[in-house]
Amino acid sequence: MFCIITMRILLTGSTGYIGKRLLPTLIEAGHHVICCVRDTKRFNPPKSLRDNISVIKLDLLDQSSLEHIPKDIDGAYYLVHSMSSSGDYKSMEETSAINFRNALQSTNVKHVIYLGGIVNEVELSKHLTSRKNVENELSRGDYNFTALRAGIIIGSGSASFEIIRDLVEKLPVMITPKWLDTKCQPIGISDVISLLTKTMFNSKTFNQDFDIGGTDVLSYKNMLLQFGKERNLKREIWVVPIMTPKLSSYWLYFVTSTSYKLATSLVNSMKVEVVCRDNRINTILELNPISYTQALKRAFTKIENNEILSSWKDSYSSSGLNFNISEFIQVPSFGCFKDSRTRDLKNRETTIDKIWSIGGITGWYYGNWLWKLRGTMDKFAGGVGLRRGRTSPISINVGDTIDFWRVLYANKEEGRLLLLAEMKLPGEAWLEFKVTGDKLTQTATFRPLGIAGRLYWFAVFPFHGFIFKGMLKNITTDKKLNVSKN
Repeated sequence: MFCIITMRILLTGSTGYIGKRLLPTLIEAGHHVICCVRDTKRFNPPKSLRDNISVIKLDLLDQSSLEHIPKDIDGAYYLVHSMSSSGDYKSMEETSAINFRNALQSTNVKHVIYLGGIVNEVELSKHLTSRKNVENELSRGDYNFTALRAGIIIGSGSASFEIIRDLVEKLPVMITPKWLDTKCQPIGISDVISLLTKTMFNSKTFNQDFDIGGTDVLSYKNMLLQFGKERNLKREIWVVPIMTPKLSSYWLYFVTSTSYKLATSLVNSMKVEVVCRDNRINTILELNPISYTQALKRAFTKIENNEILSSWKDSYSSSGLNFNISEFIQVPSFGCFKDSRTRDLKNRETTIDKIWSIGGITGWYYGNWLWKLRGTMDKFAGGVGLRRGRTSPISINVGDTIDFWRVLYANKEEGRLLLLAEMKLPGEAWLEFKVTGDKLTQTATFRPLGIAGRLYWFAVFPFHGFIFKGMLKNITTDKKLNVSKN
């Protein structure tokens, strides 16, 4: 009789792009997963997984929080990096790795797996150097250690995929920096998850590092052109040598949905070849990786079926902010300006469905061109703009992004959605939708910072009269709207 042995696995980065996708795979394999999160309020795993999950609040920079790690863990994944959250991320990542390694010394952990970057070149970017330093620190622990080194990860919602998508779908002609001729070896997200899963507790992988990649070695230029071919889009790309790293970063920032800090880190890394030394890990694990075009096809299928499990945009790094949702979920009233409007609704279910579809391709139900203008202004001010859109057009979870908003609270049964603004503002702003009985209350709250904040509120207040009024009216109507015309 075959029996599955349940292992207790510690998963850092549980709310990140990789962690969200790895979690159901680990549970399907019969493991119990201890999910490490900095903010428990933004961790919302599917109900079907919760019986096999434990949640601990953990900040790798706070040594006292590391005491929450259970002693009886068998394995651990280190899926944490902060390349866009701080200018001093190299020091932060090194400290986090040391703290984590030291904390594991008092546990029963047998195997630790780290997902880093391919580092085969002599001269590395700051980002890749930091990844290598983390690997070095983690490898010094009293446990079996395996490092998997990836280059470009392709999957629905991945930063690389979304940036390529933005460039190809928005620009028929591209004048690009010379780093687009740099070679890389992209890998599909499904292969990354398979490798992470199959490596755990495999003694053939102990105390080694492995490069992981797909079947194709391509230049970034070829990746863009192949993406266009898959989407039936003919694109012209002209590579020029005159674009400095700073200009290249601005180019990525304004054209794509990435933040400027992330764009800078990516540009510096894209100058370095990330090609696998060998494929021995595939032989050990008996894995046949998919091609770049196959990875693209799978990503398109997930998008078309609304099956995107995670997106890089939902991480706090997409905004450049660092906060806990619990700090903002109580909307203040003292010292704030408010615009609160209430209107009778025709159909509760229809209204709530409209609220849960707001933003992204749906738009904001009134004055969409003004919302787009505000997003453009935000981009020029160094903010996130509207290009992040939303992960799913039909579902909303705490921590998700909706254009330049962050979801703080979302309860569809209750009929309440609370958003925090992440655009550049001289203050803090919230937008709340709350259905009570047969009425919808829509409230915009702004807590100004100094004189500039107060002047800003009075400058935009006249626009609220018709933008928020029109939005409220169209959300509460019983008719389905052609929002693109509003």
